Amino acid sequence: MHKIEANGARIPALGLGTWTLKGEDCADLVAHALDIGYRHLDTAGSYGNEADVGEGLRRSGLARDDVFVTTKVWWTDLAPADFRRSAEESLERLKLDQVDLLLIHWPNPKVPLAETIEALNRARADGLARHIGVSNFPTDLLAEALSLSDAPLVANQVEHHPYLDQSKVHAACRKAGMAMTSYCPLARGGDLFAEPAVAVAAKAHAKTPGQIVLRWHVQQDGVVAIPRTTRKERLAENIDIFDFALTDTEMTAISALGVKNARICDFDFSPKWDTA
Repeated sequence: MHKIEANGARIPALGLGTWTLKGEDCADLVAHALDIGYRHLDTAGSYGNEADVGEGLRRSGLARDDVFVTTKVWWTDLAPADFRRSAEESLERLKLDQVDLLLIHWPNPKVPLAETIEALNRARADGLARHIGVSNFPTDLLAEALSLSDAPLVANQVEHHPYLDQSKVHAACRKAGMAMTSYCPLARGGDLFAEPAVAVAAKAHAKTPGQIVLRWHVQQDGVVAIPRTTRKERLAENIDIFDFALTDTEMTAISALGVKNARICDFDFSPKWDTA
């Protein structure tokens, strides 16, 4: 699978998002995803499924170094002592010695960012994570985080899909050598798959609309997509996007949907309990 180079990290361009997945269903789905070629798993302390994700990883029988595992520290745990405890508890639930990528899940204005970034760096220095990064950081806050971090930040995970233009955040990430990871890459609700820009491309390439949208993500410079699904057949569909390429015209038409919907994103994020 294609990998994104980001400040020393090599991140598989397509991963499995696990938000809302729980229990045996989660473990089984993770194991199946790894069996059919996925090599990137995304979870978080707030998802309540790290133990299940870890179980799926063990069932796969794959070597630890073959799978890129991301987890996140929730915004209520960003004070240094809480951050350390949260990261260690995540590793205990996953039954891993370290994760490949540890992220600040959401910024918390009540905790000085400098303290959180220091704790994030300490987690990396102490071997809890190979790489570190952030999630849901707009450009101004991302710039501040970059200036405060001794170690390179390798990713900023944000909601991103054709209805939500993240070009400003994307540009800031690439300037800093970071990847931008797209959660909810297929959007939530709406008629994205019926949009002519998507439907026409699907017909031209004999692919599903979902495959077209995921290809649009990974064909952008430095973008990683982590679609979530509860269906095994959809897992196979989602990963089958590396045998074709969209034309420049198709990419432009799909990208224009965000501007059309007036959703150009670079604002001050606040924690949302229903987000990935």
